Amino acid sequence: MPIQVLPPQLANQIAAGEVVERPASVVKELVENSLDAGASRIDIDIERGGAKLIRIRDNGGGIKKEELALALARHATSKIASLDDLEAIISLGFRGEALASISSVSRLTLTSRTAEQQEAWQAYAEGRDMDVTIKPAAHPVGTTLEVLDLFYNTPARRKFMRTEKTEFTHIDEVVRRIALARFDVTINLSHNGKMMRQYRAVQGSTPRERRLGSICGPAFLEQALAIEWQHGDLALRGWVAEPKGTTAALAEIQYCYVNGRMMRDRLINHAIRQACEDKLGIDQQPAYVLYLEIDPHQVDVNVHPAKHEVRFHQSRLVHDFIYQGVVSVLQQQAANPLALDEPREDAPRWQPENRVAAGKNHFADPAPRERSVARENDTPRFNATAGASSHGSGRSSASQGGWPHATPGYEKEQGALYRQLLETPAVTPPPEPPARKASPPPAPALDGHSYSFGRVLTLVSENVALLERDGKLMLLSLSVAERCLKQAQLLPRDEAPCAQPLLIPVRLKISGDERGIVTRAHPQLQRLGIEIMLDAQHVTIRAVPLPLRQQNLQILIPELIGYLAQQTNADDAAVAGWLARHLVIAQPWSVAQAIATLTELERLCPQMVKSPPEGLLQLIDLQPAMNALTHE
Repeated sequence: MPIQVLPPQLANQIAAGEVVERPASVVKELVENSLDAGASRIDIDIERGGAKLIRIRDNGGGIKKEELALALARHATSKIASLDDLEAIISLGFRGEALASISSVSRLTLTSRTAEQQEAWQAYAEGRDMDVTIKPAAHPVGTTLEVLDLFYNTPARRKFMRTEKTEFTHIDEVVRRIALARFDVTINLSHNGKMMRQYRAVQGSTPRERRLGSICGPAFLEQALAIEWQHGDLALRGWVAEPKGTTAALAEIQYCYVNGRMMRDRLINHAIRQACEDKLGIDQQPAYVLYLEIDPHQVDVNVHPAKHEVRFHQSRLVHDFIYQGVVSVLQQQAANPLALDEPREDAPRWQPENRVAAGKNHFADPAPRERSVARENDTPRFNATAGASSHGSGRSSASQGGWPHATPGYEKEQGALYRQLLETPAVTPPPEPPARKASPPPAPALDGHSYSFGRVLTLVSENVALLERDGKLMLLSLSVAERCLKQAQLLPRDEAPCAQPLLIPVRLKISGDERGIVTRAHPQLQRLGIEIMLDAQHVTIRAVPLPLRQQNLQILIPELIGYLAQQTNADDAAVAGWLARHLVIAQPWSVAQAIATLTELERLCPQMVKSPPEGLLQLIDLQPAMNALTHE
């Protein structure tokens, strides 16, 4: 067969193989054209799952009579005119293939009128050469596209269509995605003459959340945490569900948009998954509706036939930006879990002034947040939802109310037995009068030359482990152990802790007094691995040690400045201890996490095994229990 130019209809049908997969693809392409035309109302009529009829009517700008024939031609578009336009594209469509491809596999009619025209005009293409016929019609300002008998002339494609219900389900999902992208547009969807969906245009955050609830369901709205995160030309907005309250049904809600274009991008999904991985169970998936805004020059949208994927020029920057945004809102939720904490009357704390993030990240609280740190003999004020664990996931299960509760790491019978041991008479002196707080007994020194705390038997509470060594039983506070571990990681030994550069530096506005405090503490912060830059009104955090890498620096750094303002003579150990206390969040532990923490603590601080700090270990006196058994 000689080389020859394909007929226009055949060429368009080949192109339709990429653009038009099923009726839902037609709806997507036509609705996106309506949005590009500036429509504020779009009516979608479907019959027989789209196989018989797809009608899209909008009130957009319309198409001029002399451009109607071009609208149905291949590679004809008003969106771009040069390569520069393509590289800075902000419209949803730009290839000029959709109408030509759809008209080649269906009976398509285009009716449109502009505000300047007195009458509307109708166009349709037919025949082997796709000749366009134009005739006058009655129509308001806007455009209507009717697609009849989809795939009527391509039987092989029509055979692959599913049932009417299945095809309409795909159309419904496409409309749902578009409705989430454009809250300012009214979208109505009907099927076989019955109104199925009505998404009314809304303005403002509260109406947007109501529309979000109507699309994604009240269960998602109850768990949704709002995100508003910005750095330079990057902005991330939307909602992410609290991971511990995410159910299998909510996990199906995974919508992301880049410059208003719905995407299924692996890089974005990986960043979100990585941000939530410490708080998700093994079989859990994050649920989110997120909108990424980026300079159009920094993203290539022309990499997928259906424009479902994009390519970022600085993919690592985008990945870390999304990761930090999601982590920040999850950490803020962990610090303030729906007012589960009762206010505690602590000593007045110095509060830094002018605490506003220069990057407009709205996670900087006007006052330092109240952090709950588990200490020995202090009942944790968070339940399982209050603290984001940095040790693993899958330690909680969702309750019927959507909020998970801690799952005990030991059997009830074992717990009762160990509690009986704990209820033996105390061997420590009784506390002194209330005017003076009694000091706890010194921690037991461990004999021998082994640098090990012993064997972890079980957990007797959410953050207390039962250890055995040389025939002795001891209680160990896991929160104190973690605090000691964090402090050891932060304290400079032979050399300063390795500073981890931040891909997106954190910039905070500070007052003149705060600037003086930071200037004075600059050498000390540098020894601790915190690299900063100062200008007249801002402090920029450029690098932090590894333990601070996952923290919300927008909150932690202002609190650190407040601490340094109060403790003018604090040495490196004191500052590291303060940071360590703020890194430890009350949480339920597992035996595996307890073993891992103790192993790392023994490696970094072998001297701590010989001389445990106050509040870390408590020896259990078994003699009273043994006497009771022998009736002595």
